[in-house]
Amino acid sequence: MHSLIPVDKNGVPLANMITWADLRSADIAERIRASGNGEDIYRKTGTPIHPMSPLCKIIWLRENDKDLFSSTHKFISIKELIWFRLFNEFKIDISIASATGLFDIETNLWYTKSLELAGIYSENLSTPVSTGYSRNDCNASLLSLLNITADVSFIIGASDGCLANVGSFAVNKDEAAVTIGTSAAVRLMSKTPIYNYDAMTFNYKLDEHTFICGGALNNGGNVVQWFLKNFPDKKVITNEDYENLFHKVEKVNAGADGLIFLPYLNGERAPHWDAKSCGTFFGVTAQHSQLTFSRAIIEGICYALNDVLKTIETGGHTISQLTVSGGFVASKIWMQILADITGKRVCIIQSYDASATGAAYLGLKTMNFIEGYTELPKTNMEFLEPGLSNHKMYNNYFTIFRGLYHSLKDSMHALHNLNH
Repeated sequence: MHSLIPVDKNGVPLANMITWADLRSADIAERIRASGNGEDIYRKTGTPIHPMSPLCKIIWLRENDKDLFSSTHKFISIKELIWFRLFNEFKIDISIASATGLFDIETNLWYTKSLELAGIYSENLSTPVSTGYSRNDCNASLLSLLNITADVSFIIGASDGCLANVGSFAVNKDEAAVTIGTSAAVRLMSKTPIYNYDAMTFNYKLDEHTFICGGALNNGGNVVQWFLKNFPDKKVITNEDYENLFHKVEKVNAGADGLIFLPYLNGERAPHWDAKSCGTFFGVTAQHSQLTFSRAIIEGICYALNDVLKTIETGGHTISQLTVSGGFVASKIWMQILADITGKRVCIIQSYDASATGAAYLGLKTMNFIEGYTELPKTNMEFLEPGLSNHKMYNNYFTIFRGLYHSLKDSMHALHNLNH
């Protein structure tokens, strides 16, 4: 999602891909939000106004690399590039399109006002198609490479974020999918968008009739990786390093003895959408050790997830269960901390890639092997209930956590401006 590659008319990349994590267009995002068009673009496209979006990236290219911008035939994503190599056509599924900031989620067409703002035409983008769009005439030269026969169908599918809900079986209105990988996200399946311009909850499309609404964090497992690499200094991190860390976290009191961590090492998306925010340890005293910092980091990521969860619930959606997937579900202490902080039952799906599982189910549905997602057999699940005493204590810390960003925002921005 959110990737951008400028290509020529033959589909040859003219520059390296710009990923979701690129923040060069932060000032452009701020400019759009401050304009009279900001809320309209957010509501029409379902995409938060943030440097992650292709909308902001294209504007940055137009203003900072005019030669590249003018020589680009189409602006596409990594997925569109693969589809072009397979079928020699520029197509984009409405799920990926709905995460660009350029697509009208009501009409399923490119949004004219966004195109005008970016300085491009619909011809500079791929043709939107359903997430069930399929072909079975792959380029003959690739058949042997892929070890498939000519009659195999390719289904274009949806985005990894939307498919994570399907693959983790979070398809009922009171269930939210939580993904914890390099980054992290909270997502809810809905028949209608859930708008919140202040927190800019996203509204991406799974198909023509289904929205995946929620918020993504810039900071998940990458924060843990940062800690393990730098405290102490290690160039290579092993699975044993992670296991040792989580074993140590278990030995620290819930609440990390009053140490609170804002995990915004890479700026932050939901619910603040602030590329200039930064990580902060608050409440440090002489009693805190490296062990305490370890637990504070895990709790900080969970506080941030809870912040998004509370934002979604503010829109009138009550969530009783979090279905969790991703590379860190194997850590039971992390999952229990998540349950205790949110006060929600946590359902652990024994799948390390719910998005890939969801893609398989979308394919089965497209080919009429299954009727819908609510009837999928739910297997390999484990449940964790929140500890009520811990949850009560965490609520007090969460109130402080939530207020810290707003108290420190001006100082974060001043520090950012000094260093950039």
